[in-house]
Amino acid sequence: MITFQFTVRPGQGDPHGFDMGDMVVTGDLGTADSSGHVPDRGMMIYLSVVGLLDALLPFLRSDTRSLTYSGADTSFKLVVRRARGGLSVADENGVIARTTAAELASAVLRAAEELGRSLPRQDPVASDWETVLTAFRPLVPDGDGPRAGR
Repeated sequence: MITFQFTVRPGQGDPHGFDMGDMVVTGDLGTADSSGHVPDRGMMIYLSVVGLLDALLPFLRSDTRSLTYSGADTSFKLVVRRARGGLSVADENGVIARTTAAELASAVLRAAEELGRSLPRQDPVASDWETVLTAFRPLVPDGDGPRAGR
């Protein structure tokens, strides 16, 4: 099992596409969390999620062996590798989850759609946000997860 949580840090005023935030990825084997580190690993969360989805799209559609992802304006990294029977997701401390492509896609999409509810439609990042979500949704089996913004 794997879950993603994307949050905006408080105290930044009205929501906008360049808000700083954090990413938490939890699996059966551990947790990768951008918050609480020195130096800070917070990231421009909306741009980081767009980047994550943009990176996962071709990876999940191909037979590429591994993907290394870094958030926007942060040292926070995840590595996704193809493993026997599925995928592994790791941070610098090791593997945090063993999962399937469908489960990974569903978990990321669910968290992205949740975060996206707070992004104003007129924001400059909103167009990229909607484009990548629209492209990503077909990777998630029907009936799995919310479909906010549809």
